[in-house]
Amino acid sequence: MNRKSIYGWIIIAAWFPFVGYGAEKIASRCAVQSLERYLKTARDGRPDIKIQNFWKIALTEVDAAKARNLLWADRIEFLRKDRSMEMKSRVIRHGNLKMPFEYFVYGDKPKDGRSLFISMHGGGNTPKRVNDSQWENQKRLYRPKEGVYVAPRAPTDTWNLWHQGHIDPMFVRLIENMVVLKEVNPNRVYLMGYSAGGDGVYQLAPRMAHYLAAAAMMAGHPNETSPLGLRNLPFAIHVGERDGGFNRNKVAIQWKDKLEKLKESDPKGYIHYVKIHIGRGHWMNREDAVAVEWMSKYDRNPYPRTIVWKQDDVLHNHFYWVSLPKGQAKAQEEIKANIVGQEIYLEGPAGKELELNLNDDLIGLDKAVIVSSKEKILFKGKVSRTVGQLVESLDLRHDRDYIFPAKITVKLP
Repeated sequence: MNRKSIYGWIIIAAWFPFVGYGAEKIASRCAVQSLERYLKTARDGRPDIKIQNFWKIALTEVDAAKARNLLWADRIEFLRKDRSMEMKSRVIRHGNLKMPFEYFVYGDKPKDGRSLFISMHGGGNTPKRVNDSQWENQKRLYRPKEGVYVAPRAPTDTWNLWHQGHIDPMFVRLIENMVVLKEVNPNRVYLMGYSAGGDGVYQLAPRMAHYLAAAAMMAGHPNETSPLGLRNLPFAIHVGERDGGFNRNKVAIQWKDKLEKLKESDPKGYIHYVKIHIGRGHWMNREDAVAVEWMSKYDRNPYPRTIVWKQDDVLHNHFYWVSLPKGQAKAQEEIKANIVGQEIYLEGPAGKELELNLNDDLIGLDKAVIVSSKEKILFKGKVSRTVGQLVESLDLRHDRDYIFPAKITVKLP
């Protein structure tokens, strides 16, 4: 062997411990490049993405971020074409139901995008003409200094017109349309409503908290719902002192007590503000409009380290970074999740299968992750970031901040 060959082997030997890591980085980079080429193909000509070679390849943190941006940009391009007529018609459809909406844009657009205020009208179990009148009133009931103010018309004329199961997907679609087509900041989406619309806020806010930055309830009643899911959602209540219908005034005070006790036991959560308007009945003479400015102080944190997920009678398969396999959701079940350093602690029903959707904002994915429940370790090890998980979470969530590159599935003891 000549001297040149010997030096060559010495260099290879010196680099040998790093060859594996270097190969992983190259594979990651190539996977993102392949994804980019795939997304440049017209949608109707794309083969199944799930069978592509890049689907399961482990990605670096940097490449996972690049892949996420590529996938979101691709979805934006699609939605701008697919939803433009829907926005022009100002009607959201879900099955056979239709939800017309009107919107107004106020103020200058901030650099990070506009705020969005979804404002639900009153009425309920009354003739259509009455609910139509309430909708017309809601269109101009509040006016934020900045943002897109949206007043939807409930799809039905039932007593529970704002908290039936079709409302949740309709609002998710409405939010996504506004994010893509009206430059709304997804972390500045606010929910509010008056009377029957207030009933809707009580019900929708805890189960849709992960899509919202804050919520304000005006002159409504919660029915059977629980405030537990409001752990990470600032929540305001405005009720007239003399609003005795359905005991709205008394129930508002009860919720104030509940929220205060929750805040005492969990000081970092359950931000709330409750105002009983002295001398006012069901109509608060617009004094409740201060809720708009109060909500505007808050931005959504899509990645809270602590989650309290209480299922309602309308079931959801995901909440912040925790999700459930299809068919696992059950009414009134409660799940708690908490991240401390590299450890995730879980509480919930025995035998429940949970999916933990993760990114590097939540936990260090280049280090070992530990998942435990009831002092039992359910998972310990590193978790790969993949294009496949990015795609699946985008398909489930329709939100750029919930495009997660990694997932751990565990079963509670």
